[in-house]
Amino acid sequence: MTFVPSAESMEARAEEFRAAYERVKSEIAKVIVGHDEIVHGVLTCLFIGGHALLEGVPGLGKTLLVRTLADAVDLDFNRIQFTPDLMPADIIGTNMCMELPDGRRIFEFQAGPIFSQIVLADEINRATPKTQSALLEAMQEHSVTVGGTIHRLKEPFFVMATQNPIEQEGTYPLPEAQLDRFLLKLIVGYSTRDELSTILDRTTRGERPRAAKVMDGETLLRFQALVRDVIVAPHVQDYAIRLALATHPKGPYAAEATNQYVRWGSSPRGVQTLVLAAKVRSLLDGRYNVSFEDLRRVYLPSLRHRILLNFEAQAEGIDPDEVLLKVLDAVPEKVETRAA
Repeated sequence: MTFVPSAESMEARAEEFRAAYERVKSEIAKVIVGHDEIVHGVLTCLFIGGHALLEGVPGLGKTLLVRTLADAVDLDFNRIQFTPDLMPADIIGTNMCMELPDGRRIFEFQAGPIFSQIVLADEINRATPKTQSALLEAMQEHSVTVGGTIHRLKEPFFVMATQNPIEQEGTYPLPEAQLDRFLLKLIVGYSTRDELSTILDRTTRGERPRAAKVMDGETLLRFQALVRDVIVAPHVQDYAIRLALATHPKGPYAAEATNQYVRWGSSPRGVQTLVLAAKVRSLLDGRYNVSFEDLRRVYLPSLRHRILLNFEAQAEGIDPDEVLLKVLDAVPEKVETRAA
């Protein structure tokens, strides 16, 4: 028999969720100035239990944001600086030959920095695709296989990756399979005039603000379960499905922009992300059911890294966000009947 939480129970749990979210956000705000949507995206990944990819030119505070998040939650933290000479074993670890006191030798697994709970993959696209792919199993299965032995990672587990725009020198594009494992892709832009003034006040006058730990792993796992309890009505879920199917070129729900500019559309992970991220939005708005607007607000970060544009889009300088906004405009909220 499936347990259905009462309205009073959900309201109390949702209020606890919002209070915890605001506590973490407030601690981050002690260090990070502005970038509210980026902070929300990172926290969405945290409370869902997914990985985040932050893209932006160097110096915008991407690494500092992830470090600050690690300061605000009581989880193990490791940073991996990705470079062209980084090897897979430098990330996941390797079997080492160890000599025992009696002279015998055995192989013993030496864990790499991936064995943490928050892993900062800094400038992930500076490493070669072979090294990038070392994260695939860890991100999907939360485990690492070395020498035929499976080593489980401690829960909760997150990869928070930063990358430079692929047009920059010395970068390698991430494999599509790895991109798809990131819950959200967040584009970090430049700070405003007022934000830069605040940054200078904090960083050039001897101040060293630091976030305090306000949440532990057990509490976080409980909130991740709460997110999944939020209700999605059938017609709202169908809208999310059609938004994802509309990115499939030549498919029955394909938008005109999709057929013109998209080579490959979103995977099923895309619609899963849409629904989960929308559930977080609904909880923060004090609702316990997902709305159409919740889905629209998370559409770009959920799918921008899950569509592959064709040559025509590249030739015309069209980016994924432009295509997705046209798709969003083309998909109606409700349809009378489903296509066969």
